[in-house]
Amino acid sequence: MSIQTREPMVRLTWTDPVTGIHGYLVVHSLIAGLATGGTRMRAGCTIGEVEDLARGMAVKSAVFNLPVGGAKAGIDCDPKDPRAFEVLTRFCTAMRPWLDDHWVTAEDLGVPQHLIDEVFAQIGLEQSYHAAISRSTDSQRTLRRVHAGLNAPVPGGLLGDVIGGYGVAQASLAVINAWEKPLERTTVAVQGVGTMGGAAAWYLHDAGAKVVALADAAGTLFHPEGLDVPTLLDTRDEYGEIDRAALPEDVRTLPREAVLATEVDVLIPAAISYAITPDNVAQVRAGAIVEAANVGTTPEAEAVLTERGVPVIPDFVANAGAAAWAWWLLLGQVGAEPADSFSKLRSEMLTKVAYLMQAWLADGTAPRTTAFELAETNAAERAQDSEPVLIP
Repeated sequence: MSIQTREPMVRLTWTDPVTGIHGYLVVHSLIAGLATGGTRMRAGCTIGEVEDLARGMAVKSAVFNLPVGGAKAGIDCDPKDPRAFEVLTRFCTAMRPWLDDHWVTAEDLGVPQHLIDEVFAQIGLEQSYHAAISRSTDSQRTLRRVHAGLNAPVPGGLLGDVIGGYGVAQASLAVINAWEKPLERTTVAVQGVGTMGGAAAWYLHDAGAKVVALADAAGTLFHPEGLDVPTLLDTRDEYGEIDRAALPEDVRTLPREAVLATEVDVLIPAAISYAITPDNVAQVRAGAIVEAANVGTTPEAEAVLTERGVPVIPDFVANAGAAAWAWWLLLGQVGAEPADSFSKLRSEMLTKVAYLMQAWLADGTAPRTTAFELAETNAAERAQDSEPVLIP
């Protein structure tokens, strides 16, 4: 049975005994007893959403040939709610049987890495990769390597915070490379300026692309000649919103949804799932979509875009950098030196997206179709490999 059609192994619904808020854990698959996937928090989160994301994590792991299955958790709570931290703590406490031995989690929408690590420290598990670290031949050495990698300072922030967005930037650059278009004449719009979208915008700006539109919860910022991305990101508050009082006079402020209708070469939905839908796909004027958000485009909307000749680089490739890097870090394939991490992720992402774009430009095969085929091939090969995965 393929990854796409396989039923999840586990669906759990949790009710917070204090607030009545619901949380969900879906384990799509285990490899050697392990699954990986972040924990998100947003008002309106559903178990159906979490199930889609868990399946996406399984595919993501297969595309990058990681020795782990897929899972995801979500809590139906606004992360700005003053009760959010206590709710997250009680959820993780309730999920201890999975977190102790089987489920490796990390940041996701509404839950930054430092916050979930704070929760893990509070419940006595030290770090959110605990289930994998505890299997290490030297758990303290592995824990030190993980901490050093996550907290290594790099341009734009800490390595653990920006690596996923850096991968999205490399996926975008691979699309631009396939077009053979000069980078300085390439325009980009990014919906969302959290750790993923913000880092993607930062590294694309740093590479020389024109990031002409950035959107946060308060609206879209636009400049046709390109925004000063690092300066704008430096004004973000704790919820990832850019300070409007600090905007240059020549930056236009537009409605939040305007970012999706901006005429650009590359549009990066990096905020919410299902951002591009049948209701708004007609407004999209981008040459390509690079999904930084999980399930950023609905299947119906993607079919419309494909018919129009707009390739969609799927989330389970474009935003897989953080998950892949975390496992490279756990396995000792990279360490605390950021240059090694950037080099490995750049090479992996450029190669994979170039492969997808080659099929797209050759005969119009949708990037998602090619990526699914790659995932299934890798999964079949791994299923035949009986060697245990050793974490040094």
